[in-house]
Amino acid sequence: MSLASHGPVWDHIIVGGGSSGCVMANRLSARSSNRVLLIEAGPDYLPGQEPDEIRDVYPYRAAFNPRWQWRDLQARLLTVPHNDPGRSSPKEYPQPRVIGGGSSTNGAIGNRGLPVDYDEWAALGASGWDWDGVLPFFRKLETDLDHDGPLHGADGPIMVSRVPEGQWPGFTAATVRAFGDHGHRNVGDQNAVFEDGWFPLSLTIDRRQRSTAAMGYLDFPTRARPNLTVRCDTTVDALVTEGRRVVGVRCGGTILRARRVILTAGATRTPVLLLRAGIGAAEELRATGQSVLHDLPAVGRNLQEHPSIAMSSWIRPGHRMGDTPRRHVQAGLRFSSGLADCGPGDMFMVIVAKSAWHPIGRRIGSLFSWVNKPYSRGWLRLNPADPAGPPEVRFEMLSDPRDMARMKLAVRKMHALYQTRSLQDAAARPFVATHGALAKLVGEQTLRNWAMTIGPALLTDGPAALRNTVIDRLFAAGDDLDFALRDDDALAELVRKHAVVGWHPSCTCRMGRADDPESVIDPRHGGVHGIDGLHVADASAMPRLPRANTNLPTIMLAEKLADGILAM
Repeated sequence: MSLASHGPVWDHIIVGGGSSGCVMANRLSARSSNRVLLIEAGPDYLPGQEPDEIRDVYPYRAAFNPRWQWRDLQARLLTVPHNDPGRSSPKEYPQPRVIGGGSSTNGAIGNRGLPVDYDEWAALGASGWDWDGVLPFFRKLETDLDHDGPLHGADGPIMVSRVPEGQWPGFTAATVRAFGDHGHRNVGDQNAVFEDGWFPLSLTIDRRQRSTAAMGYLDFPTRARPNLTVRCDTTVDALVTEGRRVVGVRCGGTILRARRVILTAGATRTPVLLLRAGIGAAEELRATGQSVLHDLPAVGRNLQEHPSIAMSSWIRPGHRMGDTPRRHVQAGLRFSSGLADCGPGDMFMVIVAKSAWHPIGRRIGSLFSWVNKPYSRGWLRLNPADPAGPPEVRFEMLSDPRDMARMKLAVRKMHALYQTRSLQDAAARPFVATHGALAKLVGEQTLRNWAMTIGPALLTDGPAALRNTVIDRLFAAGDDLDFALRDDDALAELVRKHAVVGWHPSCTCRMGRADDPESVIDPRHGGVHGIDGLHVADASAMPRLPRANTNLPTIMLAEKLADGILAM
């Protein structure tokens, strides 16, 4: 098939309209001489016309909506044992496909991480990315409605706020009292006080609705710029190269040419575009039948995630969420494991005051914990049997023994919190759960789904023996938590069974020095080493996963790299 070049030659084509793509489109088109094209595979929504599910500060309505997801990716979360290859079967790993990307569908947690995260980035070769180097861009992106001072922004595109303590339901209030029983203090502002402790959780909401990157960076004045075009429902199939220069992208039968292509497709899709262009480990590319354009072994390597686990419980009447607040996660805890080499603040926990919108979900609360500073590393590569199809993805979570040890520590800590008088007055019958399962199972808000869940919900409000039977049969998945807490091997198996991801894939095209074989891009502007006209500016560029939900760090990263591109 002959491919026709179509339309004008752009200065910048941005591939992916997620959090970082929205930032890039705004900042690069602010210079009127730049002709900028933003391409998004999913739907676009004009300001004020976003669906209610996206605007809603209760995120599960958007998070599990297949309209806004790539559903083609299967990933192995854990290491595949040689003596039991079936234990780590591939699982669906949906990724956002909608304008705003993850900021339109995620949990809307506005977490920066710790200064030591970014100092580590600089130490690994990302010169200029230490805490002092990134703080101006964290300030630039935000309007914090609750805190001011030298660490916060007051006029940025992304709104940050917290649910007032006076609105917290009894389950949340009881849990923070339990934190206090365990010696944790209220540090107030998690994004400015970097010590261990609990806090009202920073959220990317403006008290009324979600604040997405699309809402903040693609507002009406930005979209009205004559030099910016947003093209939705369009998939980029390949990069177009001439020698070692990228000159455009192919979308179906059309080639769109540009002086510069910027990949903001996310840590699972950006490396695939590089690999299919022949940019990656030469030996692996040849094994898939790809021509090698540039041997860059680190493409697709260094894949990182936050391994996570939940312990749920039945919430007693009088401690459940009502209609206010709408937001179901209001507070969090940062704490340190104390394990050697794991550093401060390496663990995180949030309080989930309801597990879903329906009658069962309103009666089930959770403590949801994750390893905030993981050490396990995975990889992504083209499938040798089908290089044009979805890639092979292995997160290798818990492969580093420090991560398994801390997941077991998280289970023990959550159970100990449930044993405090504070939480026993508010909740009963804790059990390890697969986080999000209740919300996903009957996620759509319909009368039918409400009717399906009201019966079991009312049974849990009956006698304790009946409640425990319902929980054991419907939710606890046959686990013997008491035995697992006494037997370390059983606890490890429980962790493997219920470990989930944080939906924070990162680091597959990490920035660093050109002479570093583990580096893919230049930290000054995201340019791919050895290739002209091609940049990466999304979470794949991170050298290490920060101690944070990745949305705000990704927006910060795009802000800083946009400055670097404009300075070229």
